[in-house]
Amino acid sequence: MEGLLVVIGGIVLAIPVVLIYLLISHSGVKSRLEDVEKELALLRRTRGLPVPSETDAPAGATIADVAPQVRPEPSERPKRPEPPAAAVIAARQAAAAKPPTPSRATEWVQRLSAWLADNWFYAVSALSLALAGLFLVQYGVENGLLPPAARVAAALVFGAVLIGAGEYIRRRFGDGEDTSTAYLPSVFSGAGIVSLFGGVLSARLLYDLIGPETALVGMMLVALVALVLGWFYGPLLAAVGVIGAFAAPFVVGGSSDDPTIFYGYFAIIAALGLGIDTLKRWAWVSVLSLVLAYVAGWLLVAGADHTIAAFVAYVFALALMALLIPARSVMPDHSGVLIHQLRKDARPIFPTLLSVGALGVTVVSLVMTAHGGVAEFWLSILALALLAGAWTCWSVPAPALQDQTLLPLAGLGAAVALIGLDHAEVVSDYLNTYVDAPEAKFPWAVSVLVAIGAVLSLLAAWRSMRGGAFAPLWAAAAAVIAPGLAVLIEVTWRPALAIGAYPWALHAAALALMMGVMAERFARVDGPEHRLRTAFFVLSALSCITFALVLILSLAALTAAIAVTVVVAAWLDRRFDLPQMGWFVAAGVATLGYRLVVDPGLIWAIDVTLPEMLLAHGSAFAAMVAGLWLLRPRVEQGRRDEAVLILDSAAWSFGGILLTLLVYRAIASVLDEDSVGSHWAMGLFASIWFGLALAQAQRMARRPVLRWVRAGLATVFALTGLGALALGAILLSPLLSSWFADVAGPPVVNTLAPAYLAPALVLALGVWRIDTLPRLLRLAMAGLAGALGVLWLFCVIRHFWQGPDAMELDRGMGQGELYTYTVALLLAGAALFYQSMAANSALMRRAGLVVIGLAVAKVFLIDISGLGGLVRVFSLLVLGLSLAGLAWLNRWAQGKTVARAPEGG
Repeated sequence: MEGLLVVIGGIVLAIPVVLIYLLISHSGVKSRLEDVEKELALLRRTRGLPVPSETDAPAGATIADVAPQVRPEPSERPKRPEPPAAAVIAARQAAAAKPPTPSRATEWVQRLSAWLADNWFYAVSALSLALAGLFLVQYGVENGLLPPAARVAAALVFGAVLIGAGEYIRRRFGDGEDTSTAYLPSVFSGAGIVSLFGGVLSARLLYDLIGPETALVGMMLVALVALVLGWFYGPLLAAVGVIGAFAAPFVVGGSSDDPTIFYGYFAIIAALGLGIDTLKRWAWVSVLSLVLAYVAGWLLVAGADHTIAAFVAYVFALALMALLIPARSVMPDHSGVLIHQLRKDARPIFPTLLSVGALGVTVVSLVMTAHGGVAEFWLSILALALLAGAWTCWSVPAPALQDQTLLPLAGLGAAVALIGLDHAEVVSDYLNTYVDAPEAKFPWAVSVLVAIGAVLSLLAAWRSMRGGAFAPLWAAAAAVIAPGLAVLIEVTWRPALAIGAYPWALHAAALALMMGVMAERFARVDGPEHRLRTAFFVLSALSCITFALVLILSLAALTAAIAVTVVVAAWLDRRFDLPQMGWFVAAGVATLGYRLVVDPGLIWAIDVTLPEMLLAHGSAFAAMVAGLWLLRPRVEQGRRDEAVLILDSAAWSFGGILLTLLVYRAIASVLDEDSVGSHWAMGLFASIWFGLALAQAQRMARRPVLRWVRAGLATVFALTGLGALALGAILLSPLLSSWFADVAGPPVVNTLAPAYLAPALVLALGVWRIDTLPRLLRLAMAGLAGALGVLWLFCVIRHFWQGPDAMELDRGMGQGELYTYTVALLLAGAALFYQSMAANSALMRRAGLVVIGLAVAKVFLIDISGLGGLVRVFSLLVLGLSLAGLAWLNRWAQGKTVARAPEGG
């Protein structure tokens, strides 16, 4: 009893709320029409035109029907007098003082409050009548006055009487707002529908007079009556019928051996609700029907999970009905604003919003049901593919559906990826086919998925051929769908483990062939003037070829193959003027950089044989040089600046990596020991990372969108290089430690050069080549390069005098070593002075003075006390002569600078 009262109470409480909404939403129509008629009559009087009376118009005619008959011809219309300036100013001030237009929600609340203030008794009346029918049954129960069948019959008769009364009033007196019986037919009929629902539910739940099937039929009949009445009365009764029809199977209880029939029942009710909306244009009835249809379907499949297949067909049908029924045709005609163009001042039409909502819920439902088993997975995949294909084809006559195609495509990819990541039954069966039974038949699961992606790509290409503003985007989608699905399969399913690398690579090769054919077709259609769509398919073909090579080639061969595809992309750009090839060049350079440094990376290049290392790194460097040469004509035309910049920076960094690895392998082969933790290995590693950081810094001059990404990469690479350099200069330094600290090689030409001089040269080269770096960063790089150069020179001198076994600083210094440092400082200062004259650089001249000052300080603070005899004399003599010569050279350089200043100005 309590359950029945809760259900009935919910329905009863919903009736007046929905009724009030209906009446409020239409309460202002008549008043607005009257205002329009008055304004039109006033306008006619001001222009001296006759004002038609109601008797002049035919029966049922509206203002729109009459107005064209009396409208003067354009030549006869009097000219509108220009308003005076004062009137214009006053109108503007009035418009500025006018309060802002209230929002829809505020307007609705205001209208609801005004209507309730005048018509609250209608809602109370509807509620009272509805409760009367329900309490009639309850009274019979409590007092035992009537047998159960009579009680149910009394409720049904009472409901029929209320409906009859409402229909009599509507036919006899009308239901318009201008009649004295306004709203009464809806009140009586709505209360009668509730009473009928209550009678059927009582017969089933309270007295068990009828079975579940009979109760279901009865509820369907009541719902049908509500729908028919709602057709004449308004959306209120239609909503009551929809709610009652969807609630009936869950309220009446019972069980069934085959509950799949309810999916058909729910689909029919949803179609009825959508059908009423498409003719009456009551949008919220469609929303209510679809929401209840999806909720009912989810509840049913949750209680009977063996009906997943029927559920897939059910949600698939709901998406199609939501699209086609509002269009009243098998070919939709949705136009206007697309979903992604939604703005405050531009909203898609309601059928477009209804379609995308239903499609989104259907896609989510299909992705969730794909985990139900092998059969359910394929049904979901087939449904998603059919939805994607249908929306692709239907978007030709209905352009507002174009962006909605992304939903089933995304759902298809999500279903495939999630199934692979979860290692569901379909994936485990596929992987175990050849592993456990090599003699078994070839597993076609992955092949079917790739074929589905290929068909969808072909449909997207066909859609692009149809033209339109989004034709290039459709071409891009066609170039991405099939390869993207294949990549998802590779990442999540790992099909090479089941069928082998070569058969799986053939799938990628077939996709490359298909993309090549489509590139040729679009090249014929677009001609040489428009090659954007052709470029998409060329890029896709190159990507598919690269994907196939990834599957079958070794590490070194794969790197070489990717380098070749970059050269091919540059050649295609030069041959056919395809600027989009720059995208592939950028992606190829990034991929090559990742392979050279990370995977397989630098450690692989150290351990692998020399031919393999040369194949990988040599081909990458050669590809960058070849790409620069191929794009040279485009550069001369002032084009392809970004692609050339990427290739140029990559050529320097890849070449530096190759040279560094060759030096490392040469030293390691001579020493014949594990040298990864040595001071010179750290210096070479720092050189590599500094070169990569400089490459990213050079590319920051283009693509402001990627500037922060490149800045972040450059920072990471530079910090990695600084870390390696710190290890080599402190922890592993021959001056401070004996761990891997022995310097190998003769004086000057030894392992100190790769340890400190190599990174110094890389930094100096970056300062010289990249003029787009910030000034402070250039100064910091120059300072670090100079410090490394001084460190290298100091270590070289100490190695010369002390040998490799006694370079630690705690062993002291001899007179020859001290004197050599002085001479080296003086020579360095002189070199800086000379270079300052060649470059006309005042900054370099000041640096030379600093070096000379260091030499002077060293002589007077260290050499005088550390040297003795003639060595001390010669040290002071050389210092004096050097300073005298440098003083004269400084004065001469300053004079040259002053003399050149007017010429330059």
